[in-house]
Amino acid sequence: MSRPVLNMLRISRLPIYTQLHLEEALLRGTKDNWLIINDGAFNPAIVVGISGRPPELIQCNEALQYGIQVIRRFTGGGTVVVDHDTVFCTLIMQGSLLPHVECFPQPIMAWTERLYRPAFAAAGCPDFALRENDYVIASGQKVGGNAQAITGRRWLHHTSFLWDFDADRMGLLRQPGKAPKYRQGRSHFDFVTRLRDVLPSSGSRQRLVDAIVDAAANVADIDVQERTLADAAAALRQPQLLLGTKLLDLREFLRSGEGLLR
Repeated sequence: MSRPVLNMLRISRLPIYTQLHLEEALLRGTKDNWLIINDGAFNPAIVVGISGRPPELIQCNEALQYGIQVIRRFTGGGTVVVDHDTVFCTLIMQGSLLPHVECFPQPIMAWTERLYRPAFAAAGCPDFALRENDYVIASGQKVGGNAQAITGRRWLHHTSFLWDFDADRMGLLRQPGKAPKYRQGRSHFDFVTRLRDVLPSSGSRQRLVDAIVDAAANVADIDVQERTLADAAAALRQPQLLLGTKLLDLREFLRSGEGLLR
């Protein structure tokens, strides 16, 4: 019998807004399994979870002056600032492919930790781990944020790994009212760290991407097959209901008075 297939798409500089639409189409409109690695977004953006309230999460006036794009995604989770130095990794899976992994957030994240841990070890970071809902290193600093969508026996788990970040853009985020316990009130700059400062310098960004691909081939009895963006984009032509991803206009929150929170 042939082994189940994991379609693997490696791209770079795809706009995150486009990527999110593509991911939702693949999740809701197909039954295929995908690993998508986008090595850096085309333009900077602030991405808010599906239930997040931008005035509580973003310095709205400052973000408008900065001119940064703000997006609401179709998955839960917190708010992230992304740009060309963010490495995005997305898994879209049929639950039947991994019958030992229950289709609930914690079992899914435990499985993805087992996938990413050997990849980070191969790239030179053996102390990578899952802590609460984040990926961290031994210092307790966050290097990757996660969000999920689960529909029946099908699920999506996507991660933004911080290869680097711009301090001014990171400063556009407010201290969230709800945060993981291990954050302990730390500012963004104390809470997160750059992977470029953690991994060995020689070719390490490409080495990490390659190691994630290798780890995916070894984590389950599946056949990893490379695909093109055109292959994945075929899902966008299928009739379906795309529910979550949209651009946000922060001026609407300012006009209502919500964005004036201090």
